[in-house]
Amino acid sequence: MAPGENQSLDQIIESAIVMSWADLMHGTEAGLIHVEYGFAPGGTLDYLKVWSSITRGHWLLACEYWMSPSTFHGAGISFDNGYQSEGLAHILGFVMQHQDAFALPPNLGRQGLLQIGTPTTEESTAAAAAVNRAFDRLGSIFAEPVLA
Repeated sequence: MAPGENQSLDQIIESAIVMSWADLMHGTEAGLIHVEYGFAPGGTLDYLKVWSSITRGHWLLACEYWMSPSTFHGAGISFDNGYQSEGLAHILGFVMQHQDAFALPPNLGRQGLLQIGTPTTEESTAAAAAVNRAFDRLGSIFAEPVLA
């Protein structure tokens, strides 16, 4: 990606998931993550849900992030089913609050779905670099790199 080129929303979300892999897999190396997201009528990202599958065919909701509260959920991130990841919460909060800085996918009237398999060492390194590049590019108030 060229300097100054916008990362896509899908790319930055996938990078956040890869960086938080250990937290989402509860210590198991192999598994699968689904990320579902939807848009509000104005074309902005409304919500994001992260589902984890350690055992084939058995999905658990790991966390969800909502931009606006409703009678069913609050705004911001919440973790479920024993999941917790300070790093993922930090990155998703940043992405959701600065979503206009990322290239959104076409067809904003539909839900998005990402499927992420077990990352390689190279993919994990690239994910950390992508997240750090996004924080740097946006002049984030976060002075420290996300991953050392």
